[in-house]
Amino acid sequence: MTTRPGRLGVGVVGAGRVGAPLASALRAAGHAVVGASSGSPATLERIESLLPAVPVLDVPEVVRRAELVLLTVPDDQIEPLVAGLAATGSWQAGQLVVHTAGRYGWRVLEPARAAGAIPLAIHPAMTFTGTSIDVQRLVDCVFAVSAPTPVLPIGQALVVEVGGDPVVVPEDSRPLYHAALAHGANHLVVLVAQAAHVLAAAGVERPGRVLEHLMAAALDGALRNERLEAPREGEDPGPGAIAALTGPVVRGDVGTVREHLAVLDGLDLATTADVAPTYRALARSAAARSLAAGRIGPDVAAALLDAIEGGEQ
Repeated sequence: MTTRPGRLGVGVVGAGRVGAPLASALRAAGHAVVGASSGSPATLERIESLLPAVPVLDVPEVVRRAELVLLTVPDDQIEPLVAGLAATGSWQAGQLVVHTAGRYGWRVLEPARAAGAIPLAIHPAMTFTGTSIDVQRLVDCVFAVSAPTPVLPIGQALVVEVGGDPVVVPEDSRPLYHAALAHGANHLVVLVAQAAHVLAAAGVERPGRVLEHLMAAALDGALRNERLEAPREGEDPGPGAIAALTGPVVRGDVGTVREHLAVLDGLDLATTADVAPTYRALARSAAARSLAAGRIGPDVAAALLDAIEGGEQ
């Protein structure tokens, strides 16, 4: 198999929310998408929309045609898929094999590497809609890149080609990296849902409208205070995102925290049953981090923790 310098034939296995936009971005960078596999009507629609004129093929044929195979299937499918293709002799020497799962590094691609393929783990730190909007959002998006050291520059170059910012994440750190992203992004969504349901219980008709500017400002402030660049050696990293914290915990308003928990404990709706335990867990963390950052003193922190624990079942 020969590889054309600077121009690769890209095959997409699982052209879903991530695969179709990413393949579209690679095509915009000058690569040719030579085939895509589909497992659902929704995937077919994405191929037609984002990858017009790209043939829809079965997985072995996509792999046979491609110089760069983009594996964008669910995490749990990657290992058996790679092993199955290795068992049928589908992988080719010199072929780039890229998966986009945050959970895994490159070693999940070991069966392909054993056949002479080049394994790359490239995860965009972004949520995807599966539409053309995603292609634009890839610009300046951070991508976690993991690969054997000799081929790491290939993964970094692919990220740069689609307008992204490559960040090397060591193989053994991928689960921790992915846990951080899931905790931040997915649990933020849970917090929005919880707050909206509590507002609805309070009789507010448009909870999303009430939360829109408040939560956007809070997130913006936290990210602005969390350094975008690592501190220099010996430099104080500062309090980070906690510097943007507002509200009763950082003000030491113990009575307010106690009243919040009293009313939250009294909620009996199915949609709000998990709110009080979440409030307690996050208030504990807010108090501890505020204490460590010097924003509250030990006496205030102790009083807050007493209030938080006071009504817990």
